[in-house]
Order: sequence, then structure tokens, then C-alpha cells
Amino acid sequence: MLLGHGASGTAASMRPWVTELALHGVQGVTLDLPKSNNDRAIDVFRRALADQPGAAIGGHSYGGRMASLLAAAEPVTALVLLSYPLHRPGHPDELRIAHWPTITCPVLLLSGDRDPFAKVDLLRREVKSLPNAELVIYPGVGHGLLPVREDAAARIAAFLGGGA
Repeated sequence: MLLGHGASGTAASMRPWVTELALHGVQGVTLDLPKSNNDRAIDVFRRALADQPGAAIGGHSYGGRMASLLAAAEPVTALVLLSYPLHRPGHPDELRIAHWPTITCPVLLLSGDRDPFAKVDLLRREVKSLPNAELVIYPGVGHGLLPVREDAAARIAAFLGGGA
């Protein structure tokens, strides 16, 4: 699984996910994404997929959003979105989902119900625009899912068929 980091992170910030996913039989590869240009960040995913065809893609927040933009443009095996940034904090009217209806691969979204980037009622409503999606909400969790990474990694492994 190819993992992109959030806007304030780096590839190194995704290492806890790689470690936890490995315990569940999923090999994770972290990617360093440029934060200043969406097209360049999407190209990082594209190049990594060329090196590892068939890998699932995803990531935390910004990284997941960039992966989802690629999944909307090109076929991918599966997409895992950790704390998808549905909207900017305080701007629930500015949704970042125009591309979702063109995503055809299976999608797993994991989010906390206290995430300021994704009002849970909006997320539940908008996930219906994805043709093949599963949404997991973690009560009491904010934008970072590290406190629930053990459960999240088990769910990701099950979603990917027990390891990928």
C-alpha cells in the first residue's frame, strides 16, 4: 500500500502506519509529497504505482486527497482515506468531493467524529456519492487516527483482503 502524508507531515510521519500495517500482513510504502502543488503530489503517487503496479493507494488527510484525485483520473486497485479533509475547518460549505463520483475502485474511509476537517454528518451523506465505499467513524477521535491505528490497520488489512 502506497501512503501519502498530511499537509503538515512527511513520509517519516507515516512510519507508525507502516509498522502497524505490517503486523496485519500489509506492506506499506511511504511517499514524500510536495505540498505546494497538487499535480506534482499526484505524480508522486503515479510514479510509485508504476514501480508497484496493483498497489492500493491512500494516506492521511492531504495524502489521501491526492490519492483520491489520482483514483478519479486513473484506475487503481483500492483507495484508503485516513481522515479525509472533506472541507477546511469552519467551512463545511466548501466540500472537496467533486471528483468522488468518478472513483470506481473500492474505498475505505476512516475518520474521527471530532475531526474539524470533516463534519461527520456531511461525511456520512457525501460518502454515498462513492459507488463502492465503506465508512468507519471513530468516536472521540479528531483529525489524527494514531490513537486507533491498531483497529484501523486491522480494518485496512481486511479491506485489502488480508494483506497486499
